Amino acid sequence: MEEISLRNYAYIGDAVWELHIRNKTIFLTQNSKKLHDITTSKVKMNFQSELLNNLSSQLTDQEQDLARRARNLSIPIARRHNQNEYRQATAFEALIGFWYINDKERLKYITTILDRYIEL
Repeated sequence: MEEISLRNYAYIGDAVWELHIRNKTIFLTQNSKKLHDITTSKVKMNFQSELLNNLSSQLTDQEQDLARRARNLSIPIARRHNQNEYRQATAFEALIGFWYINDKERLKYITTILDRYIEL
């Protein structure tokens, strides 16, 4: 199997997480602006950072190492004013992407845990 970079795990993880949230929000309203507002509130970096903190006790040593390495990736200049949250969100997305590619059962388990923190 070809090795995937942490940035690419984060890239796909971002899409997977947004789709997960969209799947939950489509039943709330038919108003597209409200859908957008609800969805963006759950996929923004400060919320993802909070979710990662809530999830930390559930992570294996391998997952903690992956999150640590993802947090240490270089930050785009435009995101440097929110370094800590950006790094945490990148780590969160990298984990989601890692599970999506390598262990969908673990992803399902983790999203079930995370759904407890999502108020819609």
